Amino acid sequence: MARNLLDADAGFLCGKRYLILDRDPLCTKDFREMLRGAGGEAATAACTESTLNAYAERFVLSIKSECLDRILPLGERHLRRAIGEYLAPYHGERNHQGLGNVLLMGAPEPANQNGRVRRRERLGGLLNFYHRTAA
Repeated sequence: MARNLLDADAGFLCGKRYLILDRDPLCTKDFREMLRGAGGEAATAACTESTLNAYAERFVLSIKSECLDRILPLGERHLRRAIGEYLAPYHGERNHQGLGNVLLMGAPEPANQNGRVRRRERLGGLLNFYHRTAA
């Protein structure tokens, strides 16, 4: 499995420098040595970071329930495009409650709240984002 991940042509870790690992016993010393031999470095997550897995699980639940459960991917290219279309509003248009309801990378709300409400749709209307235009 490690050789498949580290394959120079089509491996998932091709061109990546760091791999963050938890303390799972499946990440053996041999795997870490193979990673080092391929030019990568294994970084182990701190024991005190008990919430790291919760954030990853919440993201996976979000993308499955809001996107992937509603489409039937017709191939890898279609799946990658659907995930890309989901990530754009997830990072740039959706407010994040854990960060005080602010956008991660999007433009701030206009000060004028009298503009018309517009809808931006993605994935053929599966994902919708409503915003005000400047008046």
